[in-house]
Amino acid sequence: MKHVMIVDDHETVRRGLKEIFAAAFPQMEASEATNSREALELIMTQDWDIILLDISIPGQGGLAVLEEIKRLRPHIPVLVLSGYSEEEFAIRALKLGASGFLNKSQTSDELVAAIKKVMSGGKYVTSALAEKLAFNLGASSEHEPHEALSIRELQVLQMIAQGKAIKEIAAELALSEKTVSTYRGRIATKMDLSTNVALTRYALKHLLVD
Repeated sequence: MKHVMIVDDHETVRRGLKEIFAAAFPQMEASEATNSREALELIMTQDWDIILLDISIPGQGGLAVLEEIKRLRPHIPVLVLSGYSEEEFAIRALKLGASGFLNKSQTSDELVAAIKKVMSGGKYVTSALAEKLAFNLGASSEHEPHEALSIRELQVLQMIAQGKAIKEIAAELALSEKTVSTYRGRIATKMDLSTNVALTRYALKHLLVD
């Protein structure tokens, strides 16, 4: 029996993924986590064959969870499934150790192909993303401002763009308001954008939020 962990805070998404697994991998047992805490608690309970991880989950966020998974169990393949733009998040996820990145808009057939590739020890990206990666290798070294943000800073930027106040962000991330304000200041400095309105416009323009 093989074991998959599905990490996503949307019940309909988890249910749909389990149905795909049941049809394509009848000998695979699926377990669910709805937030970063549950995912990190589950990671040590058994030797998972694959983890399907959403980026936008409550708590630390998917990228931070990915980093922790690769620290605790580096051999477990992680396929990142996200509604976010491939161009903006895939490279960061792959650098953190993900075995693949797939947008949730892809078909179930492509998802099954990605799972098979990742579970066999390979890496999976869509043909469109592969083309972008190849293009970037030959492009100039210029980068967008948000690419200089740390994982936590990027998460705070996304939450600001979602209209959340410092107090809300602090509560969700289990941080002090002072710490969140420090992240907010670093973001403003790195991106040269001083207001929440400007940060929100930037995040929307670059597809950093749903």
